[in-house]
Amino acid sequence: MAQKLNLIIDQGSSFSTSFTVNDDAGVPINFTGYTGSAQIRKHYTSTNAVSFAVTATSTGVVELTLNSNTTSSIEAGRYVYDVELVAPGNTTSRVVEGIVTVTPQVTK
Repeated sequence: MAQKLNLIIDQGSSFSTSFTVNDDAGVPINFTGYTGSAQIRKHYTSTNAVSFAVTATSTGVVELTLNSNTTSSIEAGRYVYDVELVAPGNTTSRVVEGIVTVTPQVTK
């Protein structure tokens, strides 16, 4: 089951966050060889999406990043997102999901 984690992104700013994914025993999962993808959408059925850069480590840490040009292009408001990791054997798991709130930029 995916962890729940809500995010706040400041429009026009670089964004980075990280979290650790543990197994049922509380041990960080080794994500060596995994690939990741994560998207923000206005709602689950939206065709438009913004993709995070995703990095997963051998110590269970998953990092999501967006550059300032990307966050500038996201309209202020509330969105949904999730993060999926694909194991070397091609098994896909959703590890995190939640709400993204993009706060409006004043200085442009």
